[in-house]
Amino acid sequence: MQINSKILLIRFSSFGDVTQCLSLPAKLKEKFPHSEIHWATRKEFKNLIETHPLVSQVWCLDRKTGLKGLIELALNLRKENYTHIYDAHNNFRSNIITKIAGFFKRIKKLKRPTYRLKRILLFSFRINKYEMPFSGQRDLIEPLQAWGIKKDLPSTPQVFASVDDNSKALNLLINFPKKFITLAPSAAYFLKRWPKNYWIQLIELLPDKNFVLLGGPEDHFISDIQKTAPNRCLNLAGKCDLSVNTSIIAASEMLVSNDTGLMHIAEQLGHPCIALMGPAPFGFPSRKTTKIMELDLSCRPCSKHGQGPCINAKYHKCLVDITPETIASVIKQWKI
Repeated sequence: MQINSKILLIRFSSFGDVTQCLSLPAKLKEKFPHSEIHWATRKEFKNLIETHPLVSQVWCLDRKTGLKGLIELALNLRKENYTHIYDAHNNFRSNIITKIAGFFKRIKKLKRPTYRLKRILLFSFRINKYEMPFSGQRDLIEPLQAWGIKKDLPSTPQVFASVDDNSKALNLLINFPKKFITLAPSAAYFLKRWPKNYWIQLIELLPDKNFVLLGGPEDHFISDIQKTAPNRCLNLAGKCDLSVNTSIIAASEMLVSNDTGLMHIAEQLGHPCIALMGPAPFGFPSRKTTKIMELDLSCRPCSKHGQGPCINAKYHKCLVDITPETIASVIKQWKI
């Protein structure tokens, strides 16, 4: 097959944003079916991207190498002679990549807008000029309209686990019941976390269900949740990488998650998910397989990433007022 377009996609981080960007190769292939797609990202996200069947090569940036490593990466990318570059990150590092890789070359370039004015209006003056409902994936795809690409989402799945990842997940689950619900109790910022005691209560409200708990190695509080029902709860926090988490979520009946990257994994799998959405606006899921749980409060959203501070008279009201009984009822009504 003749390659008539060579496309570089740039998204370095974060986990959730990279996961949402996994829809971009399918959208690019719709417009450029005979293209070759490369992706530049941070090395910790390589495993998440390299299994995508439409991505030919993943170029990795190691942050420890600093500016020298960034320039070396940009010079290597320059040699690839791309016809198109989509900077889906638009930060200092991605701008350097784009400038060096495209210097004195005829390349079609796009950048994802930062929407700084809209953000100032939203967080400083409570004036919302964003398209509603918020959609993280739509905002990533929307700039591609300049290349004649529609902003609708591609069909699922758009995240793919390797055979090795599936095998690792199977080994972790080998002595656990086959039917289980995955829980993701952590998040990057405290205000994005449903209270720990609510997760405990949810498990107690569903005595006929088994649960696998996912998180990072620093999420020590998850062990407290697991102790609620040790025979029905398997704590895998810190025991598997992102790509293995994908296999575990795929094997589950559904996921209950805070506003975090694992929620977007379920979404990109087309897998049932209950998303507990609190203070932050930009990571909102976009697919019908996700049930968004949120409260209509005048103070929401209060911060870009959920870093706070909370400005409601009732601290953490956006998540505290979503009760375990409500989530348990949704799970019971969901046909899984």
